[in-house]
Amino acid sequence: MIKIKRIKGGTDNCYIVAEGNQAILIDTASKAHLGTVMSECDKYEMKLIVLTHVHFDHAENAAALSKRYDIPVAIHKADEELFESFGKQPLKSYGLVGRVVMGLSRKVLENTKVEKPEKLIYVEEGDDLSQYGINAKVIELPGHTRGSIGIDVEGRHLFVGDELDNWIKPGVGHLVNDPDAIRKSAEKVRSLGDRTVYYGHGKPTQNGKY
Repeated sequence: MIKIKRIKGGTDNCYIVAEGNQAILIDTASKAHLGTVMSECDKYEMKLIVLTHVHFDHAENAAALSKRYDIPVAIHKADEELFESFGKQPLKSYGLVGRVVMGLSRKVLENTKVEKPEKLIYVEEGDDLSQYGINAKVIELPGHTRGSIGIDVEGRHLFVGDELDNWIKPGVGHLVNDPDAIRKSAEKVRSLGDRTVYYGHGKPTQNGKY
């Protein structure tokens, strides 16, 4: 039976998805919360880290956790350039929430370089993660970044990173690299039907609440 542990790192979420004692970690939070994430991961036999996208608040602990548990880190190839610089895929904001979040995030994003894990692997649409002990597949959700992905677990639980967010209420992500792509990704999520949606920011909701 799948168990999901939401780990809050400030305003960010990362998630342990476990089947028995085997587990994967979806996103890793920022460096200030490494100890919290590690203490939860230590309870399981960790098999894989998946990054929904390569921004510091999701990826900053990936290299350290990969080394600790000797496991790979999965990303979409299109986001690899973000290990070099956030500026490779600049973001725009919309709405009051977006402007506030951008104001709080821009300086940190521009001045924080995420360490590239040594055990990096690439995933894309439809890839099956069952070899890591979890019945899950990758879905591509570009828009927030070019390589943003989601993880669909058992056709019931969908992890969307920052493609959608729930800062105040569920909606399309407020920081955008490609507005057209992120709207299409939101519709793609909606089309999947009955799912619990797990956000990078905010509490989970049922699908379609945006």
